[in-house]
Amino acid sequence: MLDRQALELRASHVMTAGLVLVGTVFFVIALAMQDTFYLRLATEALIFAGLALSVDLLLGCTGLLSLGQALYFGAGAYVSALLLISGRSFWEALAGSALLVLLLSIVGGLIANRVRGVYFALITIALAQVGAKVVYNTRALGASDGLIGIPVVEISGFGFTTGSAPGFFVFTAAIILGLYALLSGLLNTPLGRILLALRANERRIPFLGFSVWRARMIAYVLAATLAGTSGALYPMLRGFVSPELLYFTTSGNALIAVIVGGVGTLTGALYGSLFVIVLKSLLSSYTTHSLMVIGALFIVLVLFLPQGFAGWLRPRLVAWMDRRQSQTGGTK
Repeated sequence: MLDRQALELRASHVMTAGLVLVGTVFFVIALAMQDTFYLRLATEALIFAGLALSVDLLLGCTGLLSLGQALYFGAGAYVSALLLISGRSFWEALAGSALLVLLLSIVGGLIANRVRGVYFALITIALAQVGAKVVYNTRALGASDGLIGIPVVEISGFGFTTGSAPGFFVFTAAIILGLYALLSGLLNTPLGRILLALRANERRIPFLGFSVWRARMIAYVLAATLAGTSGALYPMLRGFVSPELLYFTTSGNALIAVIVGGVGTLTGALYGSLFVIVLKSLLSSYTTHSLMVIGALFIVLVLFLPQGFAGWLRPRLVAWMDRRQSQTGGTK
């Protein structure tokens, strides 16, 4: 018999599988129509879904509200851009970004994990603002103009370049799904249960023989590395980076995506990010005040669907699976 946590993870997998199915249909239609715009838009949504996953790991699984995940997303993007401009390969840029962000997050974690609650959120946003100002005022990083002219490179071993809209969409989807699988697998381990216990009652963790500070650091560094890895893909898609990637707006959009999708579900981060990015793009075609419309919709969703889409659907899937499991067990 599966416990509640295992059933919830299985329900999340079912919803993710549904998203993969929809994505496959979309890919086939876009490929048949030779539409690169929507393929690149969907790729951008997937990249920001990686950032949303990092937010959900902290907020939904450990109860830590970070308002500065854009720091690591933007850092990963800038490192990737610099390495590509210097002639490095795709894999070197991706690995270099992940490594630097990991080291940066250790420093950030040592600072942020000294406080709790709202002070943690304020520290994270302050760190992101410092990072954004450093980038904004550094000429070698393009200052306020950012970095442009990032070259298209071949993804060795796969036979296509980052300039191929269909190929890069599939590749990005595979990476983001891999990150999702990594997190869901982690949460089903003893370490994952410790991270979940942080949100429930962290004062009980020492009685389990584990350090609260160490658990928080692991969650913080892992979330930052996820954000940095996702950010490394951004300049490969758009061909430029700007300081705006480190601003609060980027962190705020990721937080909105997680809340809309469902906090603590993991799959909700994927759904929410796709919803926010696609809606923002569609609204910008009709109005310059797209953020106001998104804000109004966000308020409505929080009032009438506070648990988010996946948060509303997952308990119903869990109940159905529980009934199926009970029926199967009863017939044996």
